Order: sequence, then C-alpha cells, then structure tokens
Amino acid sequence: QVQLVESGGGLVQAGGSLRLSCAASGRTFSANAMGWFRQAPGKEREFVSAISRGGALTYYADSVKGRFTISRDNAKNTVYLQMNSLKPEDTSVYYCAGRAGDYYYTRFSDYDYWGQGTQVTVSS
Repeated sequence: QVQLVESGGGLVQAGGSLRLSCAASGRTFSANAMGWFRQAPGKEREFVSAISRGGALTYYADSVKGRFTISRDNAKNTVYLQMNSLKPEDTSVYYCAGRAGDYYYTRFSDYDYWGQGTQVTVSS
C-alpha cells in the first residue's frame, strides 16, 4: 500500500508560482506512475498532469500546458508539480495519485492511491 501526502498549496496572486510536492511512503514508489488532479467547488475532479514511473513520459491537460511542469525524484519518493503563470481558474484542491505501471495515465479510474489534497487559491 502506498500512502501519499501533498504539500505546497497556498494563496498566490495571479501570475505567481507555486510548487506542489507529493511524498509517498513505501518501497514501490519507483514502480508507480503518478498523476495530479484538481477539483474546484461544485465541479468534478479533473486531470492536470501525469508522469511515467521513470519520469521519461509526461502529459498535460490543455488548460495547463506550457505553465505547469510535472517531475519526480524517485530517490526521495516525491513527485512535484511546478505551477507558473497561475490564473484564478486554477483555484482548486490539488490531489496526487499513483498506480503501478510504466506509462502515464489520465483518467480518475486509472489510479489506485490518492492523497488528501492541498488547497491552491489564486487571487485576481
């Protein structure tokens, strides 16, 4: 079982940056593909970005492409989401997720493990 804990959320002005971290417990982190999702109040959880277990493959939602960067450090059992040029519409609770596999995965149902979420609020 993998446990995930997100951190790094907060309040930032539009145009600013934040870096989210997701720390994983367990010895199998390097065998897991990872993803980031977000959920705004009253909306469904949506895909943001994903990365393969070795980090060679990444994928982004169109809404964040060119502004967000996903990365991972398997030695530290951590996946990151660097968020630049933030917009008010990026305001959400951000969740990291994981699953065994060697590709990237974009659907909510693809993932087996979820963190508790971290709030990101972007003011205009």
